[in-house]
Amino acid sequence: MKSSLMACRSQVLRALRGLAITVAVLLLAVTVLIILYGVVMRYLLGGSPIWMDELSRFLIIASVMFALGTVWVEGGHMRVSLLERVLPSFWAQYLVIYQWLLTLALSGGAAWLSYRYALSTTMFSTLGLGISRSIPLMTLPIGFSLLFVQALCYGPHPLRNELEETAS
Repeated sequence: MKSSLMACRSQVLRALRGLAITVAVLLLAVTVLIILYGVVMRYLLGGSPIWMDELSRFLIIASVMFALGTVWVEGGHMRVSLLERVLPSFWAQYLVIYQWLLTLALSGGAAWLSYRYALSTTMFSTLGLGISRSIPLMTLPIGFSLLFVQALCYGPHPLRNELEETAS
């Protein structure tokens, strides 16, 4: 039973990682194309469209939010893991559990608050694109929800450390 649950969790993590990274890479590629389009329009044709800066900003934020959970699970974010290494294993395990619970609480709270905020901005529109502000803001609760689900599936285990991976 326990091994099947672990296999299910790892499959969910793998699927979410593939989906999130694929979407983040596609959004980043579209951002690069839009910025290149703006550069060509500005310097070769004399003026870039007003929506270009706004759309590229929204897409960069969206790509970061989609990759957020995967980066956390893989330990690719900036963090100081000194306490985990110097504390006795008993206390280090409690620290890992605390960090995991804190990540769940903060990402769950951020998902809920950003969702409420995005819904409260439906009557306002963006300056350049002329769309409802809630559309680009919805990437925040999606990203924080992905982080919550991926952290929940990962469980209270020590996060990977780049220094430890390169040493082995």
